[in-house]
Amino acid sequence: MHAKRIAGEKATDFVESGMVVGLGTGTTVYWTIKRLGEMIKKDNFHIKVICTSIETEVLASKFGLDITSFGEVNSIDLTIDGADEINQNLHIIKGGGGALFREKIVASSSKFNITVVDESKSVSVLGKFPLPVEVLSFGWEVTSKKINDLGTVSVRREGLNGKPFITDNGNYILDCHFGEINDPRFLHKNLKMITGVIETGLFFDTTNIALIGNPSGSVKVISNTIS
Repeated sequence: MHAKRIAGEKATDFVESGMVVGLGTGTTVYWTIKRLGEMIKKDNFHIKVICTSIETEVLASKFGLDITSFGEVNSIDLTIDGADEINQNLHIIKGGGGALFREKIVASSSKFNITVVDESKSVSVLGKFPLPVEVLSFGWEVTSKKINDLGTVSVRREGLNGKPFITDNGNYILDCHFGEINDPRFLHKNLKMITGVIETGLFFDTTNIALIGNPSGSVKVISNTIS
């Protein structure tokens, strides 16, 4: 928890008054939101935030942040989000919280993106964490079979009481066990070609800086390697 906290809080050093800030979903970004709530209590500090999930909206509201929407702002200055896995090339898997589609929209609309994680999420090769893929609920069984043809075992994510997990967009999540993902671009492209696939949890060409916290209290910074 300490490693997540220092990474989440460190990201707020990049936030300036007057910014529009995108906020991701997850346990590390929780600490970002909490610290931002403390910062807005200071004189002459104000930001607007766009949230990637209903869960994040609830937290942002709890801590007094000014929630806005794409209909009210022209662009996002800075987005802070977590990850389930990240490698040295800043290739990322997201979607453990089920908000990957909205996270990708926000990230692609942001001028600058920061990823905050604890060191357990830093890997040499993506794939130990199952890849989340958001799919339409209609015909999901067919979509799942086509995904499996790419060399995986996909499992529909379950929510409460054994019912399917439903994203904020009304879709299902398939957690896909591909093993090592050595070419995330190729896999992402092939998945997106399947009818019924809304979005994948593979992110690249988005993160500008990764802040990786560890229990000792230090933060490792990876930057300038968007590839």
